[in-house]
Amino acid sequence: MAEEPNARECGKCGRELPLTSFARDRNRRGGLQVHCRECVARYNSAAHSRRRREALGKRVPIASQGGVCCVCLSAVPAHVDHCHETGRVRGVLCFSCNAALGQFKDQPDVMRRAAAYVEGNAWKPTLVAPGVYQLPS
Repeated sequence: MAEEPNARECGKCGRELPLTSFARDRNRRGGLQVHCRECVARYNSAAHSRRRREALGKRVPIASQGGVCCVCLSAVPAHVDHCHETGRVRGVLCFSCNAALGQFKDQPDVMRRAAAYVEGNAWKPTLVAPGVYQLPS
């Protein structure tokens, strides 16, 4: 009969640690978490700090924006928008506006073309015959 191991390797830090260094996890085959308690605590602390920084970053811009999204000016802002090149916070946006900027990959020329399209200033085909359109030159 095989002897039960009394130590295992942490999947994060790679150290060989006693089983008591790992929290229980019923969903895992061995019944223990993959990462040691110390690594889990370090991760949770970093995640908490990140969420706190984000929350603090939201308060000031939301107040200066009058409590509304700075793009649509109507929805409740919940997402801190930042420049992906510099990391500078630009403002706080609602979910829809934040997603839209992400879809346009923060490219102003693409956003301007989209605005022109929505306003009907770009790509206006002319109906020549039923089902036949002539594109602008």
